[in-house]
Amino acid sequence: MENNNETLVALQELIEVVAKLRSPDGGCPWDLAQTAETLTPYVIEEAYEVVDAIKSGDKGAIAEELGDLLLQVVLQGQIASESGQFSLKEITQGISQKLIRRHPHVFGDVSVASVDEVRQNWEQIKAAEKGEVPEVQKFSAKLARYGRTLPPMTAAMKISQKAAAIGFEWENIQGVWDKFHEELGEFQQALAEETPARQEAELGDLLFAVIQLARWHNLDPSAALQGTNQRFVQRLEKMEAVVNRPLSDYSLDELEKLWQQAKAQLAQEGSGE
Repeated sequence: MENNNETLVALQELIEVVAKLRSPDGGCPWDLAQTAETLTPYVIEEAYEVVDAIKSGDKGAIAEELGDLLLQVVLQGQIASESGQFSLKEITQGISQKLIRRHPHVFGDVSVASVDEVRQNWEQIKAAEKGEVPEVQKFSAKLARYGRTLPPMTAAMKISQKAAAIGFEWENIQGVWDKFHEELGEFQQALAEETPARQEAELGDLLFAVIQLARWHNLDPSAALQGTNQRFVQRLEKMEAVVNRPLSDYSLDELEKLWQQAKAQLAQEGSGE
């Protein structure tokens, strides 16, 4: 069992290290230049790296990446405290109070019979905190939150699932394919005739249509794209393993041959289908 006092000492040390990095008197110029806004990409990056480490099962990597993510929380708290907005005290007290409030079956006298009941209570308490009534909250407001808080591909899947649940759905898969081809045509037309803003809008519509195809076939588009990214890198690794010059020194035809060889090798090994 981990000693809580030792944990608190370690957390205090991290807080002091970050405060020193942000100190105008001998601090780090890079850290001093950061704002809450400039650090947001790192928050997202570190969160994804935590997930990747968890998937790997490497305990050392998981601990390290969780530390990197914790650093981002402490940095945000330190920056906010410097301008008098809030501090790590408010952050930690706030989440503790929220957990107690949303778990009346643990910290109060409420009884629950299932995980679904816990989830329903959570949503009701959450809505009450925000001054909302779940039954009358606008459907669009619920979906808008997904668009603001989730990665775009995840948000698109969530939004379309919720929309389908209330009946805003195609009658069959052919309708989804028709929509995909319609959006593909509109994207191609936009590339030929429209402004970059219009092209981007049509690209978004096309991607949304692809996600609908994934949803209808019970496929995870994020996992699918992640797999493609991994296979692309794996094939490049195989290509680099058999050449004696940088890949940039080869012609396109030579690269294509190397690519096909790498693809066949990975397929034979069972990792590059």
